[in-house]
Amino acid sequence: MPTSSEPRLTESPDFSLVLGGPLYQLWRRSRLTGDTLELLHRRIIVLTAVAWVPLLLLSFAEGAAWGGRVTLPFLYDVDMHIRLLLALPLLIVAELVVHLRLRPTVRAFVDRGVIPDAARARFDALIGSGMRLRNSVSVEVLLIAFVYVVGVGFIWRTLGALAVATWCGAPVKGMRLAPFTLRTVLQLAVVTLIPVVPLTLTMISLEELLTKAVRMLF
Repeated sequence: MPTSSEPRLTESPDFSLVLGGPLYQLWRRSRLTGDTLELLHRRIIVLTAVAWVPLLLLSFAEGAAWGGRVTLPFLYDVDMHIRLLLALPLLIVAELVVHLRLRPTVRAFVDRGVIPDAARARFDALIGSGMRLRNSVSVEVLLIAFVYVVGVGFIWRTLGALAVATWCGAPVKGMRLAPFTLRTVLQLAVVTLIPVVPLTLTMISLEELLTKAVRMLF
């Protein structure tokens, strides 16, 4: 039998992979969502601006927002705008759709007898494990690190090659991409994280945050 500390589906009908975890708490603290993912339009506007506006500002700073300095200025990069101004809002909407569809689906496993009584303890244990992963700070930190290490450090530098100079890089040795300098990438990371860090510290103390970081590294 599951322990009382593990969430049982009969006691927690609002099971969700979305309503929990550090990111969800951050959205609540910053008034970007309510208890059940309200304020969708606000999240779309704010998160899209956080993703798109820093790139625009850096492009202005590099003189690559428009004009003849590069072949593909930022404002002419249709592919980038589709990703950030169309695909990103759709992903934010998808989060709400997953939340609304997943809860009754999980409940149906029990209500329709798909899970036999003999397997109920195992089922509840899996639900509890999923919710603990959902609430894990370490998991979300690792996901962010993965995005920067793999996305910026590998995919952007090797698979995003163009044969012309763009707002984010210039061709080197034919089709090889040389993106923003490391300094510019760090500037982008800082600009993106500036509004996030104070909100994070309202959820978790600095001492606890440093302790978790040390445990992850060592």
